[in-house]
Amino acid sequence: MKNFIKNPLPASIPEALIAKLEKVETATVGHFLHSVFVDREIEAVNPSKRVSGTAVTLRLAANDSTLLHDVVSTLRPTDILLIDRSGDNRHACWGGVVTNAAAICGFKAGIVDGPVTDVNEIIRNDFPIWSRGRSSVTTKLYAQSGAFNIPVSIGGVCVNPGDAVLADESGVIVLDPAVAEAVADKALGMQTAEIDLIARLKAGETLGAITGASRMIEELL
Repeated sequence: MKNFIKNPLPASIPEALIAKLEKVETATVGHFLHSVFVDREIEAVNPSKRVSGTAVTLRLAANDSTLLHDVVSTLRPTDILLIDRSGDNRHACWGGVVTNAAAICGFKAGIVDGPVTDVNEIIRNDFPIWSRGRSSVTTKLYAQSGAFNIPVSIGGVCVNPGDAVLADESGVIVLDPAVAEAVADKALGMQTAEIDLIARLKAGETLGAITGASRMIEELL
């Protein structure tokens, strides 16, 4: 029985698209999409971070992080490592040593569908991480099983290697690369419109009048 799978790295998302996505707020995308959002319990360790990049995926057994140690130093600057924890929410696969290895390697970020540990070390290294809280119970090097660059489930969303990922203080979204640019363009247009809306509020107009909500309520009363 083959317990480990190691597939090649996927094609990278173009850097111009990554730069465009990093101007987008995930909450703006939430105004017009519904199914690309990972579970909101996967949160930023440092909410000031916003990153976008290419999905590189890893599935680990509950208590075994051997494959993570093997691959963590092999990623590229545009990669975001998404770790499927096989449903485990007890063991932290990511801590201080893995953070240092990731920071030295220089890839973009990590998103763990489970807890992490050594949060102060993550913050000191200024490495962007999203996770399901904290745990002092850690994984071990048991060499039981694992899979690198296969389809995984992160917070209820299927992630394929090579997908476009955007993560910020509000959450994490995963996009098919074929639609990522169109999503970014729509979101950026909405963000520009929001700036204009706020200017109108400051000039004395009411929110209900601008959005049409007050008219809708008046018609229903």
